[in-house]
Amino acid sequence: MLVADAMTPDPTTVAPDVHVLQALERLSTAHVRRMPVVDRSGALTGIVTAGDLNAATPRATTAISLYDLNYLLATLTVGDVMTPGPVTVEREAPIEDAAVLLERHRVSGLPVVENDELVGILTITDVLRAFIDVHGAAEGGIRLTVEVPDEPGVLASLAQQAAPGNITAVVTSAVTPGATRRLVLRIQGEGSEGYAERLEAAGVRVLDARRFDP
Repeated sequence: MLVADAMTPDPTTVAPDVHVLQALERLSTAHVRRMPVVDRSGALTGIVTAGDLNAATPRATTAISLYDLNYLLATLTVGDVMTPGPVTVEREAPIEDAAVLLERHRVSGLPVVENDELVGILTITDVLRAFIDVHGAAEGGIRLTVEVPDEPGVLASLAQQAAPGNITAVVTSAVTPGATRRLVLRIQGEGSEGYAERLEAAGVRVLDARRFDP
């Protein structure tokens, strides 16, 4: 799955010279938590979140004069509180690359670019939906975890034992690189209930097998 498959295209944006209160209103109207900041020429210059804007807005309990409060609200702009030069991800990048960027930079959203032009936004929620989709979790069926030798032909042998059922998802990770690999499979259809037994009869180590119906 690519970023393009999971992102929100044509996201709500804001200019850096927009006042903070106006930006908060735009967030509320669009029902979003963050906006890419785009200048009047269309260039991406930053990203601003609801947290950034709320933190910059004085509360009623703040020790500040009415004159200073009015002045602050009239002059404070998105450019004053945004994160400049945000981390971005390419539209055609694999979704897992975006997940790495989100975790590495400890951010909750990435502007998506194509040829240096803003085309979308990808959030942690979007990545979570992609995770569910890749695992086939919303489709239900029998979920199995197996441990197999890390060698060519293993997936083919697992697929042979699946018939007449249909394997709808496979996710793999190395347990001991070059030695064993752990796979999570999801199978549906005729014969799926007996898939674990068929694998064990073929010498495959089945660590877990359970039905999941969302």
